[in-house]
Amino acid sequence: MKQLLLKLFTIHILIAFCLPVVASAMQFELVTAQNKVTIYYQKGESKLDSIAAHLLASDIELVSGYHPKVSTDISNAKGNIIIIGRADSELVKNFGNIASDPDIKGKWECYSLRYLSKPSANIANALVIAGSDARGTAYGVFSVSGKIGVTPWYWWADATPKTQKSLAIDRQDFTSKTPSVKFRGIFINDEDWGLQPWAAKTFEPDTKDIGPKTYAKVFELLLRLKANLIWPAMHPSTKAFYHYPGNIKAAEDYQIVVGSSHAEPMLRNNVSEWNQKEMGHFNYLTNKKKVDEYWESRIKESSKVNGIYTTGMRGIHDGAMEGVKTMEETVPLMDTIIRAQRNMLRKYVNADITKVPQVFTPYKEVLEIYDAGLKVPDDITLVWPDDNYGYIQRLSNVEENKRPGGSGVYYHASYWGRPHDYLWLNTTHPAHIREEMTKAFAMNAKRLWVLNVGDIKPAEYTTQLFMDMAYDIEPFEKPAFSKAHLEKWLSTIFGDKQSASVAQALWKYYDLAFERKPEYMGWSQTEPTTAINFTAYNHLFYNDQAQLRMDAYDQLLADVEKIGTNIERKDKDAFYELVEYPVKGAALINKKFLLRDKAYIYARQGRLSAAHYASLSGGIQEKISSETHYYNTKLANGKWNGIMDMFPRKLPVFNLPVFDLPKSKNLPAFRALPEGYNHPDSTSDLTNARELKLPEFNKWNKQRYFIDVFLTQQVKKAFTIKASEKWITASSSHGELTPDGLNSQQRIWVEIDWNKAPVQKSLKGNIIVESGDDQYTFAVTANNANVKELESFKGHVETSGYLSINAADYSAVRNMKSRQWNVIEGLGSNGKSLEALPLVEKAAEGDLDTLKVKSNPAVEYDFYVFGQSPANVTISSLPTYPLNKNFELRYGVRIDGGPLSIFNFRTLGRSDEWKQNVLSNSAKRTFKVPNLKPGKHKLEIYMIDPGVILTHIFIDLGVAQPFYGSLSINDLNTGMKPVSVSKSIK
Repeated sequence: MKQLLLKLFTIHILIAFCLPVVASAMQFELVTAQNKVTIYYQKGESKLDSIAAHLLASDIELVSGYHPKVSTDISNAKGNIIIIGRADSELVKNFGNIASDPDIKGKWECYSLRYLSKPSANIANALVIAGSDARGTAYGVFSVSGKIGVTPWYWWADATPKTQKSLAIDRQDFTSKTPSVKFRGIFINDEDWGLQPWAAKTFEPDTKDIGPKTYAKVFELLLRLKANLIWPAMHPSTKAFYHYPGNIKAAEDYQIVVGSSHAEPMLRNNVSEWNQKEMGHFNYLTNKKKVDEYWESRIKESSKVNGIYTTGMRGIHDGAMEGVKTMEETVPLMDTIIRAQRNMLRKYVNADITKVPQVFTPYKEVLEIYDAGLKVPDDITLVWPDDNYGYIQRLSNVEENKRPGGSGVYYHASYWGRPHDYLWLNTTHPAHIREEMTKAFAMNAKRLWVLNVGDIKPAEYTTQLFMDMAYDIEPFEKPAFSKAHLEKWLSTIFGDKQSASVAQALWKYYDLAFERKPEYMGWSQTEPTTAINFTAYNHLFYNDQAQLRMDAYDQLLADVEKIGTNIERKDKDAFYELVEYPVKGAALINKKFLLRDKAYIYARQGRLSAAHYASLSGGIQEKISSETHYYNTKLANGKWNGIMDMFPRKLPVFNLPVFDLPKSKNLPAFRALPEGYNHPDSTSDLTNARELKLPEFNKWNKQRYFIDVFLTQQVKKAFTIKASEKWITASSSHGELTPDGLNSQQRIWVEIDWNKAPVQKSLKGNIIVESGDDQYTFAVTANNANVKELESFKGHVETSGYLSINAADYSAVRNMKSRQWNVIEGLGSNGKSLEALPLVEKAAEGDLDTLKVKSNPAVEYDFYVFGQSPANVTISSLPTYPLNKNFELRYGVRIDGGPLSIFNFRTLGRSDEWKQNVLSNSAKRTFKVPNLKPGKHKLEIYMIDPGVILTHIFIDLGVAQPFYGSLSINDLNTGMKPVSVSKSIK
């Protein structure tokens, strides 16, 4: 009877196909008063079809409140229906040739959506979701989920969709492209402080581990992200993936490809599975039989699993291979190991070894082995790693790109290791990721991309960004798309009204962290010590860099708070997870250290406020603790209890600050010090000076500088501020200081009213600060001359002993048709950088000839200085790596057409310079000019190697003040207006 009904239904379909099907602009109704959709999938096909069908039904219910019927029996189908299956399944083929796009046949992970009107007498409308394979079908299903407002993060980030009692989607046929990268996935790593304790205590207490229930949720997320690969968790806190049979079953059901990290050959988890007491040392020279048996047993067990096998050998856990001392021993041994592994794969998986997916990851010391002459078989995919800090160490050259195994990338969004971990907050800049991964794709790393996501949370957006790029790289090839992508993603969660403001806030969060990650604010201190590691932010000059950074975070916090008041109730949890907690955490840990620094600096000046700064710094720990407690216990009704740890690995950066403030004696009760006062030790001879000076002003930069007035004793003091000239202005004319907290100090801003200032070069005047018998006189000098050379000058003008220039703010560029300096929008803490393009596998003849550099593309920076002095020109670049073995990281520099100097900022290994570079996202080289004369000058930077990214230029004319970061001081002086110390801290 059932077969008869199916035949009758097929006849109805065929009759319908004889009639013209008119494309309709109307919508396909899922849930309305008239229609309730039913979902059908092919019985007996992939389990994933069933999973996807039922998840789609749950998604529709999440949005509309109605749970559609899900069935494999289509004989009684009527009304509106959704058909799910492979394009070559019987169910899809019953709807004829137009039910799917024939072009997807045989392709990797493609799908089509086809809307059919009246395909049979009883069926009003059908949506056919057809895939070229099981994952392609699932991607098509979840694309429909996206259309109704269910994001991949509905569960993992509590992104609740908007309720729609009447639910319909536009009828628009669609065929997907083949994914840009074949294997796309995540590595769950360093899970000890987040995912594992959360799974063990909260989500999967029966297993007390990351087990099948957790992995099912992870695999669902991957499919919704159009990903397909997992490197499972592998730390000692977590049992091996293969320990739980349910894990393998879940991967099979969800059609997820299972691989393993660079340290885990043959799908083995060495940390959990290699028992040294019973099995001996993990040493292939002395224990070959045991090691071979260990690998062979897993290969047998996994022979039917959809897997990718890591080849080669390292130590048990992210260490060097045991038993070898020299490279001469290591290379042949590694070759022997790989040959033995491949023989096992031939025996148990596929006799045609080229059909077995395999990878070789030259990570850390393994890259040295590869470069020493190791011949990796051509069908093995080379997976190029980054340096753990977001900079890809190597990509394939012309010869390597000929290998049929191709290449891929292993990239970090989270890391445990030296010079410093970043496991707490996710702050890797989207523009940085875009730059590195589009570079990788341009250099043909298209076979496999894996992202180390740590605990998944809080790397939600980074994971989305990475997978979207891996699935379809094309829109990301335009740098400006980075911001647009973030805003688009946020709109799927918070709606169009909020997405722009939220995106702007998060972009600022990423910009600030790009200059220095929150976890690095202890200034790379990784071991407990009684010494104070001060930050490098200048508190005394450049308008107080430290205060400017705190002001920026204060503004960011205020923006987030304001946005939060307009966030819908249903989105509050998602907003806290994705925006509020990371922004608060980053702001607080920055303040903890910058306030601590101020406490010490101000104590040396004798300020009463020093103790208050120490108190503010010390109190921040409790605020971070409170926010983290809320995350773990109150958020989403306790759903994420255990997922967030505010001090992973208990590194010193997370400790309470230690205070042993210096004591000052015999100081006047009232003091006043100017910006640039570089004698913080209150015991110096200059402590009691009453005649000081401010840095010089000039009309081209329109600077403003501060004078701090403060108490050193428990008294009240009124003060007045007077200017000797009408063209000198101060932010306050009088005030009163009291000995309570921050009221014991005030910051006075001094500026020049250029409309009132006489037109001359050496304007002189004074600011006089008086409090009773105490009087401080500050010399004010300003340049308001009519300098003929500067009347139409478009370049950069000295600011009191220095120039700070964004690399993208050049005066002129001389490009060639084949080679160009291009501005990369969004990249770098200043919002744009300058890159040497194009990215090529091999340079054209003569391009790298250092004798012909002057014929290469160049950028010019016109600048003007007022006095004669030596000059140190420091050029900052992103600490990238040469594209491949054919290149270095060179550029040429000269001033005023003089001799050309060539600089190379490549670092080797994990040197001290490299450590500082990755912590600051900056590699510096300094060009010394013995004698720079007053007047106009031209700095030229010549291209040599492709992929060099310039960010900032600092010209030191004797300013004698440390400078951190690349924030343009010229921009600050004319743009951002710092507020008073007391106001900003309060």
